[in-house]
Amino acid sequence: MADTTLDKAALLARYRAERDKRLRPDGNAQYLPLAGHLPTDDPYTPRTERAPKTGHVRFAFIGGGFAGLVTGARLVEAGVDDVCILEKGGGFGGTWYWNRYPGAQCDTASMVYLPLLEETGHRPTEKYAHAPEILAQCQRIGTQYGLQERALFHTQVQDLRWDEAAAHWRIRTDRGDDFTADFIGLGTGPLHVPKLPGIPGIDSFAGHAFHTSRWDYAYTGGDPSGALMDKLADKRVALIGTGATAVQCVPHLARACGSLHVFQRTPSSVDVRNNGPIDPDWFTSIATPGWQQRWLENFTANQAGGNAREDLVQDGWTELARRIRAKVVSLPPEQRTPQSMLAAFEEADHEKMNAIRARVDAEVHDPATAQALKAWYRQLCKRPCFHDAYLQAFNQPNCHLVDTDGRGVERITARGPVVAGVQYEVDCIVYASGFEVGTPYTARSGFDLVGRDGLKLSDAWADGMRSLHGVHVHGFPNAFFVQPTQGANLISNVPHNLTESGRTIATIVRHALDRGQRRVEVTQAAQDAWVQLLLSGPGRMIGGPDCTPGYYNNEGQAPTAASRLAVGYPAGPSAYFQYLAGWRSSGRFEGLAFS
Repeated sequence: MADTTLDKAALLARYRAERDKRLRPDGNAQYLPLAGHLPTDDPYTPRTERAPKTGHVRFAFIGGGFAGLVTGARLVEAGVDDVCILEKGGGFGGTWYWNRYPGAQCDTASMVYLPLLEETGHRPTEKYAHAPEILAQCQRIGTQYGLQERALFHTQVQDLRWDEAAAHWRIRTDRGDDFTADFIGLGTGPLHVPKLPGIPGIDSFAGHAFHTSRWDYAYTGGDPSGALMDKLADKRVALIGTGATAVQCVPHLARACGSLHVFQRTPSSVDVRNNGPIDPDWFTSIATPGWQQRWLENFTANQAGGNAREDLVQDGWTELARRIRAKVVSLPPEQRTPQSMLAAFEEADHEKMNAIRARVDAEVHDPATAQALKAWYRQLCKRPCFHDAYLQAFNQPNCHLVDTDGRGVERITARGPVVAGVQYEVDCIVYASGFEVGTPYTARSGFDLVGRDGLKLSDAWADGMRSLHGVHVHGFPNAFFVQPTQGANLISNVPHNLTESGRTIATIVRHALDRGQRRVEVTQAAQDAWVQLLLSGPGRMIGGPDCTPGYYNNEGQAPTAASRLAVGYPAGPSAYFQYLAGWRSSGRFEGLAFS
């Protein structure tokens, strides 16, 4: 028993040491916007000229990703077909419009990740769909529900404000559009504004450079479907970043480049993916009416504290949950105190992370490289990754890991990155540095929503988000937010959050229209009560302050009043979805005022 305690103490000490060397006082301010440093234009779809939109629509939705698509689809199903989606990209997809880098695919099983599979009749081709199939599903939804012909693409909202006298919203954009809408939805999400690491000299590089969300296939060759990037055969390429994007694209770059140097500040935890095709006969046997809803509920119940008796999905997320649950269940009933259950949770996490680190030793031939690729933090400190070719790529003679021991790239010169005084000469730098997550909502959306009596969203949320269900905000009538926070907050499968919000919004809008009511708004009392309920819960269960810095824990910064509000329903996601279904189906819509 003493040895086990010492091992745990040593492990936690190692975690703290690795965290501390990566802490930076500038937090999210360490990153740079893409604009002004690298190309920001859409490399995938040419922008076409059009006449500015005027007039009036029933429902305008900002954002053409999953949130806009599922909400638009539910509205159309409810008979509200005058839906206009505004999207800054050249088509539907959101994150999946921009992420076309080689190897991009979902990390949650396709059967629960891809929205509206049953409604569109699409069978995923593999357990973890690649980006082209995900993008195609987005386009399929847009076409099937008639959302495509009304959409405004390559369009950025500049001003969005409530007109109380007319009881509608006025929308103005960078394309000269100036029109109104009875209702609006906002689904701008956190994964669409690319960021760059704040490396000194980033603009001095004389070679070619781009961000993974603006992948330059004209330079690299190949295509999003995985064709060999043949133009890199004689190129020296640097990839900066080792998060989920890098884990997916490194094997493809290693296969194509003359040489590849991967610059790492913090390694990802990389578990087994075990991807494979979905058997059509098996799919036919399970795809009975209501199948995807059953799978969604089963995944959530398995992964997030429900009481599922079987695991339909069987992926890395549910495996982790089964491991934790087994530890808790093994405790004698009299010992199932919060403290003991937390200890069981931690023990299960230690076992899992030890197995992930052991996998590195088993897969990577060079001991020094293997040691540098090991993740020294709890699994949910960062987004868990799953892949069966990333670690193995470092066994190729042309693929080199440059570990910066938590410091990041020192600087960039005209010739390439510098780490610990060593200059790496390259022809191309690819930045796999992700998207803005911890920045203010209004900064990411590009506009500040102006509600009743001139109230700005930035002022309403100056001390943190406040809402009912994460959807309704007092002072902003007829406006609906579609995102996970202050609802289920199910981060392992965000689309489940969005589909339930979309169904709820369509029900509310239909209710208002059927009764001739022009306004719907959450009351102040209901919003305050919901926020108090949220604060009574256990708080954030991922990315705590003792974790290594990353977007899960606001880059390691101390919790603020705002971050304490970035939580979900205290009883967990399964309980929230059950609660929301009852709230919605009752027809009473407690907490909302219609007029």
